[in-house]
Amino acid sequence: MLKTPSDKTLDSTLPFARDGYLFVTKRCDRYRTDLFQTRLLLRKSICMRGEDAARLFYDEGRFERSGVAPVRVQETLFGRGGVQGSDGAAHRWRKEMFLSLMSAQAISRLGELSAMQWRAYAAKWEEQEQIVLLDEACEILCRAVCEWAGVPLAELEVTKRARDFAAMIDAGAAIGLRHWRGRWARNRAEKWIGGIVEDVRNHRLAPDEGSALHMIAFHRDRQGQLLNERIAAVELINVLRPTVAVAWYVTFAALALHQYPECRQRIAAAQEGYLECFVQEVRRFYPFFPVVAARTRHEFEWKGYRLPGRTRVLLDLYGTDHDTRLWDRPDAFVPERFRHWDGSAFNFIPQGGGSHRNGHRCPGEWITIELMKVAAEFLSARIQYEVSQQDLRISLSRIPALPNSRFLIRNVRQI
Repeated sequence: MLKTPSDKTLDSTLPFARDGYLFVTKRCDRYRTDLFQTRLLLRKSICMRGEDAARLFYDEGRFERSGVAPVRVQETLFGRGGVQGSDGAAHRWRKEMFLSLMSAQAISRLGELSAMQWRAYAAKWEEQEQIVLLDEACEILCRAVCEWAGVPLAELEVTKRARDFAAMIDAGAAIGLRHWRGRWARNRAEKWIGGIVEDVRNHRLAPDEGSALHMIAFHRDRQGQLLNERIAAVELINVLRPTVAVAWYVTFAALALHQYPECRQRIAAAQEGYLECFVQEVRRFYPFFPVVAARTRHEFEWKGYRLPGRTRVLLDLYGTDHDTRLWDRPDAFVPERFRHWDGSAFNFIPQGGGSHRNGHRCPGEWITIELMKVAAEFLSARIQYEVSQQDLRISLSRIPALPNSRFLIRNVRQI
């Protein structure tokens, strides 16, 4: 049996905060291995990276998710009692509810709604000196997904609700004021959405039967019981919040169009298949969330190492997407690489890996791709703008990462 390498510090919480997205990769390189053990918040944890590690991590017979996410993450990003923290048959039952919303027609409809909002906002931007793209994208996607989901959104509420969703996302791994902003935003959002669910159940509001609002409001668990109002609110937010989170990817797409102007030209020229390759490379290249967590169900051996039972395991998403064994020149932005990608569910994992239907892979991944394609095409072919002088550096110690300036553009003109 091989001895599992151990991080030398008593607790690695502060080094994790310092190294951020590179925490796992740095130590795997240091120990020349794909896994090591450490302590985070004084709790024993095993960190892993790579395609084989991802294949292991999504083995539902060996890993569970229930109760793994830290309370501070549940209170901001995920919500308590949502699908992310369930396992087995209960997880698959709840997951089917989300997958039923992901038909090609439904995803296309959401893309069309977002395109309408991009056009409407571009008309406003022509009258403004400068805009912050991340903030505007949050509002655009908030409007689009609320209409798509059947959630009523008053005009005066748009900025407030978009900012609350953004605060939840921004607080996912934060401490201090950022954490509390996300926590307050979560409480406001659950109260708002909970009231809407109550209105639907009491027939004061009648959304379309195929909408996310209707489906979640009347979803029944495996025992035939309606979800309680708070859990229903959490799950509806699990449709709305991740869609608004695509604004981070949209911002990175805009940054890529600025840094690699040949990409903008090729998208504008509608080169066959290039837009999807570009979107996938944005998702691989730029940092989104660094790791995902699970817990071993029991002790087992993997590649000569012993993994104890009931131990937290972190899978390195960012490191796997930049693994030199999997990607040629991983630190170069090369959209064409995706013309030859093998489609593996374990070597390209920006939003997790494994099966969408039977595992814990994000079911909204198809929505992410569609919304990014709409945005990238719009920014390349539908408007002209100048990129303001600004700080476009990305700190890999900040989670979630973003350009320091949140991407500023000016002199917008529709084409």
